Amino acid sequence: MSAPEIVTHQDQLLTIDTNVGKFLEGLLHPGIKAYPLFLDPHNGTWVLRVKFSPGVTLPLHFHTGTVHLYTMSGCWYYTEYPDQKQTAGSYLYEPGGSIHQFNTPADNTEDTDTFMVVTGSNVNFNDTGSKEFMGIMDAGLIKAWVDAAIKDQGADKMNYIQASVPAYAR
Repeated sequence: MSAPEIVTHQDQLLTIDTNVGKFLEGLLHPGIKAYPLFLDPHNGTWVLRVKFSPGVTLPLHFHTGTVHLYTMSGCWYYTEYPDQKQTAGSYLYEPGGSIHQFNTPADNTEDTDTFMVVTGSNVNFNDTGSKEFMGIMDAGLIKAWVDAAIKDQGADKMNYIQASVPAYAR
């Protein structure tokens, strides 16, 4: 068997170095710094490196798709599973249909640094206990936030990989 012919030509690798350049701040929630890696609003996929400050609590949210979350440093847990803390080296898979609330302990001595691959949308609810609908967050909304934050925060040299829809042949 011979090697396949090259189908997609690349002059260079599609790679992002998150250790160069600054993270975008306040993008998703106060106390969060995010670095976009891959955004595909057409297929509903977003890949981010996210740093959470100590004491961050995100709104209760329902996932319509899957989540892969790797913790590189720090510690976090879900309100619903307080005894199952995720620490450096932890990998979490969440099936679609999961609902939970993310927290970083206030006594963390460092940011919690994560890498996530998310498909679908997050359906967010308020924190008041009434679980009222707040909104939907998906790859399209995150892309709009990222593009605005790149301009607003002077991160003009920040690059991320974005999927494109091929033009139809006419």
